[in-house]
Amino acid sequence: MTKNTELLPKQQEEFLNTLKVRFEKNMNRHKDIDWTKVEAKLKANPQKSGSLYQMEETGGEPDLVAYDKKTDEYIFYDCSEESPKGRRSVCYDQEALDSRKEHKPKNSAVGMAFEMGIELLSEEQYRKLQQIGSFDTKTSSWIATPTEIRKLGGAIFADWRYGRVFVYHNGAESYYAQRGFRGLLKV
Repeated sequence: MTKNTELLPKQQEEFLNTLKVRFEKNMNRHKDIDWTKVEAKLKANPQKSGSLYQMEETGGEPDLVAYDKKTDEYIFYDCSEESPKGRRSVCYDQEALDSRKEHKPKNSAVGMAFEMGIELLSEEQYRKLQQIGSFDTKTSSWIATPTEIRKLGGAIFADWRYGRVFVYHNGAESYYAQRGFRGLLKV
């Protein structure tokens, strides 16, 4: 992660309250998880809290979707209804950005995720997200692309249409106003 966003105490308190309200409003996403344990873990990991804050600031509306008992990690996904507004109009990665001769976007999905300290959702994770709600019904999101596809110049993205997940391909250098990316963070 290249950006270090450490929250001021008041900022952290307000942000934790935002997360708690979202947590309580969407209990179907994280059954049997105690908020006080999540909050303690977030307070103990200021860099991770900073990454989560960046997810929020770019429109991702992060929420807890799982707990991994093996690693003792809480897993947050972007749960905004549509692809996060502050992360749209980006190509897939730096190689794609460098390949554009003109009309370059400001950034790439992989580059922004790295700067924020988060990961792009994989296809499997994107499908899991769609099991807890309907996301990207009007937008689409870049997802982590397998190496063999990326080596051929492509990248994959997904959305929710007609009651199902669709995964598509595009040139990695392409970018659209309605395509961003969704990320995850393990704390």
